[in-house]
Amino acid sequence: MDTKTFRRLGHELVDWIAEYRDRMGDLPVMSPLEPGDVKRLLPSQPPAKGEGLAGLTGDLDRVVLPGITHWNHPGFFAYFPSNSDLASVLADLACAGLGAQGMSWQTSPAATEVEEVVMDWLRQMLGLDAAFTGVIQDTASTSTFCALLCAREWSSAFGQARGGMQAEEAPLVVYASDQAHASVEKAALLAGFGRNNLRLIGTDDQHALRLDLLERAIQEDLAAGRRPCAMVAAIGTTATTAVDPLEGMGRLSADYGIWLHVDAAMAGTAMICPEARWMWKGIEEADSLVLNPHKWMGTGFDLSAYFTKDPEHLIRVMSTNPSYLHTDQDGQVKNLRDWGIPLGRRFRALKLWFLLKDQGVEGLQARIRRDLANAQWLKAQVEAAGGWELMAPVNLQTVCLRHVPAGVTDEDDLRAHNLAIQGRVNKGGRFYLTPSVLKGRQILRVSIGSAATELSDVEGLWKALLDAAAAV
Repeated sequence: MDTKTFRRLGHELVDWIAEYRDRMGDLPVMSPLEPGDVKRLLPSQPPAKGEGLAGLTGDLDRVVLPGITHWNHPGFFAYFPSNSDLASVLADLACAGLGAQGMSWQTSPAATEVEEVVMDWLRQMLGLDAAFTGVIQDTASTSTFCALLCAREWSSAFGQARGGMQAEEAPLVVYASDQAHASVEKAALLAGFGRNNLRLIGTDDQHALRLDLLERAIQEDLAAGRRPCAMVAAIGTTATTAVDPLEGMGRLSADYGIWLHVDAAMAGTAMICPEARWMWKGIEEADSLVLNPHKWMGTGFDLSAYFTKDPEHLIRVMSTNPSYLHTDQDGQVKNLRDWGIPLGRRFRALKLWFLLKDQGVEGLQARIRRDLANAQWLKAQVEAAGGWELMAPVNLQTVCLRHVPAGVTDEDDLRAHNLAIQGRVNKGGRFYLTPSVLKGRQILRVSIGSAATELSDVEGLWKALLDAAAAV
């Protein structure tokens, strides 16, 4: 493709994206397609000869758009916010157009230095002290995996340079809440700890980790000859946005010499608002933490922010230094290939730079505060309505609720009833929410946070819930 054709098609594609965003609110939030519907629209064999990209936007309308669930839709209340701000869309275009490879400083100096600057901006926005250094990873799952690898090598005095986990005399143990994200379990397994050495600690009636049970588990492991290695504090659990007692976990990590990692993947964005920072009081005791600007903040997937207090330890755990990667600047600059698992790195920092340049800290704070206020509005409606129950504290933007018809107490009946409500709301096309099971009880999760969602959309969802509860 020559640049003239690229320019013409590029303008056409940008217009298509802009028109899509303008009309997105009129589309069904959740894709109505059945399995195989998209595949049937594509030929079974690849094109033998290039045909160019004429009619590309028509193909997007015909093949792709019907199979998209619209995560930026004002009626999207499912899973978690995954905003892709239009400033971030432009950054992705610039990233792809530049084709930069950021594995080392020399391969693209701007990719390294822009990342250094914007990650320090983010540190300041979050109120973190200068002891933390940030680096961009792809997802929170990767970041937590990196954290547990660092914890493993810290506890084992770099056992990876000897016999690895197989040579350790005492098993290393990881602790987390029974409400922790599944990525914690996955990271513990991939890092070689083994399922038998993962302790999922019970939670209180606020669904936060119980410190007494955590300390008891640590002492039991020590008495059995095992070695406590890492604990993961959830600041905003997946199901309910529960807040683990970080300050107390920090004390235990110091008392017993345990690596403390903080998973604030979704909730971390709220910390740009100083009034929300009570949720991670004690954060200065953490060894590492992760949040995902590609969720609530708006940088677009994928951009996960990983902060560590000991970057030299991270580099020692992650680095390889073959001769073909040596450069004259080694020792003077950061080579970000040594700060995570992949060798190759996209210029993701452009997305955070463009977003902050466009909206500024105050603009982002205003949007987060809007979402927090909308969640409190919905909480008040649930509390005031007969037959509805709040199932968890509303710490952030997620409201967990269920409908309990008069006289119905059987949990199986309540499960079926609430799933029917959810199904009726989703089939209406205007709203999309997802269910979950919380300690054996069926709940409906309303996750507020799409950049396009205003109070009127939350009001519309509440009416749809009331109508569905009356109809099923």
